[in-house]
Amino acid sequence: MTNKRYNFDETIVRRGSNCYKWDTAEEEDVIPMWVADMDFRVADPIIEALQKRVNHGVFGYTKVPEAYYDSIISWFARRHNFHIEREWIEYTTGVVPAVSVVIKALTNPGDKVLMQTPIYNCFFSSIKNNDCIVEESLLKQDANGDWHVDFDDFERKCSDERVKIFLLCNPHNPVGRVWTKDELRQMNDVCMRHGVIVLSDEIHCELVMPGYEYTPFAAISEETLGNSITCSSPSKSFNIAGLQIANIVTNNPEWREKIDRAININEVCDVNPFGPVALMAAYNDSEDWLDQLNLYIYDNYKALCSHFEQHLPDLKISRLEGTYLAWIDIRPTGQASDNLTDLLMKQTHVQVNSGTMYGTKAGEGFIRLNLACPRSQLNEALKRITPTLASFH
Repeated sequence: MTNKRYNFDETIVRRGSNCYKWDTAEEEDVIPMWVADMDFRVADPIIEALQKRVNHGVFGYTKVPEAYYDSIISWFARRHNFHIEREWIEYTTGVVPAVSVVIKALTNPGDKVLMQTPIYNCFFSSIKNNDCIVEESLLKQDANGDWHVDFDDFERKCSDERVKIFLLCNPHNPVGRVWTKDELRQMNDVCMRHGVIVLSDEIHCELVMPGYEYTPFAAISEETLGNSITCSSPSKSFNIAGLQIANIVTNNPEWREKIDRAININEVCDVNPFGPVALMAAYNDSEDWLDQLNLYIYDNYKALCSHFEQHLPDLKISRLEGTYLAWIDIRPTGQASDNLTDLLMKQTHVQVNSGTMYGTKAGEGFIRLNLACPRSQLNEALKRITPTLASFH
């Protein structure tokens, strides 16, 4: 670990690099504030480790070393008090493939998978592609606009004998909640009463704002550990999604055997030479970069809130506890989310996500905006979209 100060204000030109985020739009002046990757240069230890691997010059099939598992175990123990055993870990290419293979392993066609919506859009297809049925329990907002679990509805949905898995998002994308221990414990209590397995997506677990603390679902108690499967990856936190590495963690040997078979059936058992190298460099040597990143994102969030309070006071931003994704309530505009998203793209060339991506009902009236960019880019995007948003008042 170093004490180097990282420059998150630096503008990295990504257009023309075959970048999904920047090269999807044909117009060169589009500011993409949509897909969840960051516009920051990754931590130097990761770059240096990858350069060393590249310089070797041979990129054949990869054997994941024991040091890989050691770095995961050490990271979660020291940073989150989550004590993982070596045999609990199964690696794969990404969290979405991980979620898909767990669903495949532990459900039958026609079973239901419960989610708290609005939620990450790819999970809908992970469920449907395994011939399962999406069951939604909508999150609810209080008078302050903060998001909570509707536990009465959650229990009703879990009591359906066809619900086999509860797919949890912790921290939650897109509403930005970092669930508390009490909330997570209560979720598990409900699930255990009804024989529902908890599948916890924790890909955003390192992206936590000051004053909040991420708790691994499985680390709360023996009950949560025994009733859960955790999917995690350094991809979001360290901006290495393109290197395709993730892990599935569970202490249940029967589930692990089924998951391992599903990983092989779905041919997501082999990883590339660079993913394990990047993970080890991230977890072993890049903690200071991550801590500085979170502070920068938090300052971007504060800048966003200040701008809206001054120029768009009727539009409320959900409290950002975790992730780098702002969830913005655009209902006062009277515009449907899809229509407003299209209008912003057409009139301002700023690309954001429509809330309906995350649940047709649960996400209507919201848009999602990615804050993981240099502040100059955020300021330019806000400058562009403000007149359009203000025009509806």
